[in-house]
Amino acid sequence: MRMVWLAVWIFLSAAAHGQNWPGFRGHRADGIGNGRTATTWSIDPRRNVLFKVAVPGLAHSSPVIWGDRIFLTTAVSSGGDPKLRVGLYGDITPVENEPPQSWRVLAYDRGSGKLLWEQVAHEGVPKTKRHPKSTHANPTPATDGQRVVAFFGSQGLYCYDLSGKLLWKRSFGVLDSGFFQAPDAQWGFASSPILYDDRVIVQADVLGESFLEALSVEDGRTIWRTKRSDVPTWSTPNVLETADGAQILVNGWKHIGGYDARTGQELWKLEGGGDIPVPTPQVAHDLIFITNAHGSGSPIFAVRAGARGSIAPGGQTAPSV
Repeated sequence: MRMVWLAVWIFLSAAAHGQNWPGFRGHRADGIGNGRTATTWSIDPRRNVLFKVAVPGLAHSSPVIWGDRIFLTTAVSSGGDPKLRVGLYGDITPVENEPPQSWRVLAYDRGSGKLLWEQVAHEGVPKTKRHPKSTHANPTPATDGQRVVAFFGSQGLYCYDLSGKLLWKRSFGVLDSGFFQAPDAQWGFASSPILYDDRVIVQADVLGESFLEALSVEDGRTIWRTKRSDVPTWSTPNVLETADGAQILVNGWKHIGGYDARTGQELWKLEGGGDIPVPTPQVAHDLIFITNAHGSGSPIFAVRAGARGSIAPGGQTAPSV
């Protein structure tokens, strides 16, 4: 069985103040942490490392932190050591004939690395394949300090309390993140859920019917679902708060846009990005920054926070910005 390692280095002041890191790239995906962190560290000899523990399975998801707990996800293969092929190469063929997996959510003590609880969310043969560089546990979990939400794509969405009790789960069926030009090249789902207000937001741009959905964090019921006209993407949504209300921001190729967080109504739309979008939209200075980072010609867009309607690359809009 392949083991990955969870190593926590010492945050010189952030750890002392108990900073939370509630989702993918931190608070509102800005990647900014308070305080200072060590600039050098090593495992052996141990230097500026608080602890190191072995984690079973294979995962590309990131840990999240709330209070004295670290939460993460993984997928454990029943067939021994899963293969992860890294480096530069042009082969897009997915991994074939994988054995049953165990999708798990784990909680560790932030100070010692002690395993506090481990829950098996789902077991079975993967419903889709993965890229050789990818895993079956790519989305990062999210927490609001009361609940932890973990998304495993075709294996479902799961919500736990901080003690590991399953509160609810939802299935969205098969979410096929295949290459739109070669649908048999399934690469694995990777968009992370986000928590905003009383809602879990999931973006599912897939082969078939793509959608953006808001679910109640209390019981998992659908509050709204908005169809999207895009091919598979791997971006995590973000939130923009304005005087007119909050927007859910999404990246895409054919369908970059902003949606009313209360209703799911599309507020603005932009086309013409890169064809395999991954980066999360960023917000600063009353602007929304979006890039797609695939191919040498991928643009960077800056959209005004008050944008409405269909926006053309270059700043022209209909009806207005």
